[in-house]
Amino acid sequence: MSAASPLVFALPKGRILEEALPLLEQAGVVPESAFFDKASRALSFATNRADVTIIRVRAFDVATFVAHGAAQVGIVGSDVIDEFDYADLYAPVDLDIGHCRLSVAEPASLVESGASARESHARVATKYPNLTRRHFEKLGVAAEVVKLNGAMELAPSLGLSSRIVDLVSSGRTLKENGLVETSRIMPVSARLIVNRAALKTDSARVGALVDAFRDLVAKRKAA
Repeated sequence: MSAASPLVFALPKGRILEEALPLLEQAGVVPESAFFDKASRALSFATNRADVTIIRVRAFDVATFVAHGAAQVGIVGSDVIDEFDYADLYAPVDLDIGHCRLSVAEPASLVESGASARESHARVATKYPNLTRRHFEKLGVAAEVVKLNGAMELAPSLGLSSRIVDLVSSGRTLKENGLVETSRIMPVSARLIVNRAALKTDSARVGALVDAFRDLVAKRKAA
């Protein structure tokens, strides 16, 4: 990417976006009005800065775009970063937003019977196959992963899996679907991510954004 080309800033659809937008604005990047048009199907948007373009994609795709250099900067949950573990991805700033946890959950009836505690094999529905396998390996349990991208809570009741691994915030969705959180794999928060090569080749612009977000987080913590 030449220094004259606009920086591409990848933002995730969903839970993190609402909390990320005020930080983005404070860092000096404001999306055009079309970004806020809920009827729009556009994925790329101009900003108040001629040298910065925003793309809005799925959280997992934010990491992929940045890791491969199609976007130079992004915001995504630490769950996504740890799931993919891209070598070309650098996460220099914990933004202290988007807090939740990645957890294992299973039907309350299974917990009450104690059956799951005796299992050496478990079928687990999740969109985090790598993190899931690593977690269960530490417990000495062979995990057969069923990859799902949504509606995870339905999997146990329909016999697709005995457990799920998913993001949990309040736990209300689990409870409403008869599930109980049985263990926590990791805490999750949103991170600023950058492409390592872009940080080296365009350090003035990419580095300035990193510094701006780092300063914002420091000021919030000091307030």
